[in-house]
Amino acid sequence: MKSTLLRSAVATLGVLILLTLGWAWLTLHWTYSEGERAGYVQKLSKKGWLCKTWEGELALVTMPGAITEKFTFTVPDDATARRINALAGERVVLNYQQHRFIPSSCFGDTEYFVFDVSKVREANSPTIPLPNSPQLTQ
Repeated sequence: MKSTLLRSAVATLGVLILLTLGWAWLTLHWTYSEGERAGYVQKLSKKGWLCKTWEGELALVTMPGAITEKFTFTVPDDATARRINALAGERVVLNYQQHRFIPSSCFGDTEYFVFDVSKVREANSPTIPLPNSPQLTQ
């Protein structure tokens, strides 16, 4: 009786572990959405008690004087985090993937995972031709 109960408990635990691992694999490999966000990185830090992840904030500035919106993101690898840090103070474009319903915060605090970064090339501002100043005659 005890061995049957023990086998049943171990089998149930094994099924639960397999379901959890399957769910984690599915949520990390299935992308809900992909996109780009442009702005200035305000913060990028490696944090966590047990699982250290890179977490950051991007300030989305639409026009000068407007209230900025924050885009929080997770960087899954150190190489991308180093590239983001190298572009500190510059306007950047972050390419991200959104993964929904991840079962643990060990993979990141947000559902937006940045996999690439590039510097925004500022366009030359158009020059406005100035009218000829009137010539003073003497």
